Amino acid sequence: MGAPKTALLTVAALGIAGVAAGALVVYGGLYDVAATQQHFQPVYSLLETAMRQSVKMRARNIEPPRLDEERLVMRGAACFRDKCVQCHGAPGVAQGDIGKSMQPLPGPLVDARHHWKPRELYWLTKHGIRMSGMPAWEFRLSEEDLWSVVAFMARLPELTPQQYAEATRVEPTQGAPARPACGPVDGTAPLRPANAQRGARALPQYACSACHTIPGITSSSPNVGPPLAGIGGRSLIAGKLANTPDNMVRWLRHTHEVDPLTAMPEMGVSEQDARDIAAYLAALR
Repeated sequence: MGAPKTALLTVAALGIAGVAAGALVVYGGLYDVAATQQHFQPVYSLLETAMRQSVKMRARNIEPPRLDEERLVMRGAACFRDKCVQCHGAPGVAQGDIGKSMQPLPGPLVDARHHWKPRELYWLTKHGIRMSGMPAWEFRLSEEDLWSVVAFMARLPELTPQQYAEATRVEPTQGAPARPACGPVDGTAPLRPANAQRGARALPQYACSACHTIPGITSSSPNVGPPLAGIGGRSLIAGKLANTPDNMVRWLRHTHEVDPLTAMPEMGVSEQDARDIAAYLAALR
């Protein structure tokens, strides 16, 4: 019995030492989180492997539509120009200062199709990557726009800088119109029944948790705006509107119309997203 007991004690001691070392790194501020410093290569490799495996698993059942339609590819060119170039660059186009200053560095997407399947690129674009700087576009782009980005990335390796510039031109040339801006046009998609679960996901995507402490939403406990615990049971919204789902939608979408003096900004919340958020907030009692 002596050997097993010794082994257990050794394992326990190693575990305690590991916890102590981790606590020293965290609470002692030993790990440099500055974006001017790179991750250690083992840390980078571990995080990248975990990210790739996570995406592959979650995207495994997604069925892509046809991605070779020229209309879809050209729509994707506009979305890539408006949403992606600032961090990833493009043929003949450097990343913007934001992209160049991030760690981990967001690399070029010219070779994305060689590393990811279309369904994985769709998942990445829609959901983003936590703590990497890669944003989630679920609440900014329609389903068609998300797939159009994937379609354009499949075409990207074949484009010269001149062809890329033509595909993403902003100004009309020789009678040809400019490429349209990217993003859903509010009011064109049919409204679905309010979905409180989706509203919970939308709240941080509209930066609500940057100013408000919201039950069920992870945050650093900000004190900029009032906590939203119990908001579903309050009689008034912002001291002005009766607390109904329709009025919450109005407050979220037309904040300054309701109260021109409020410090709360208008966040560009779509009608559908406002309905979903209102459903979630109504349940906070």
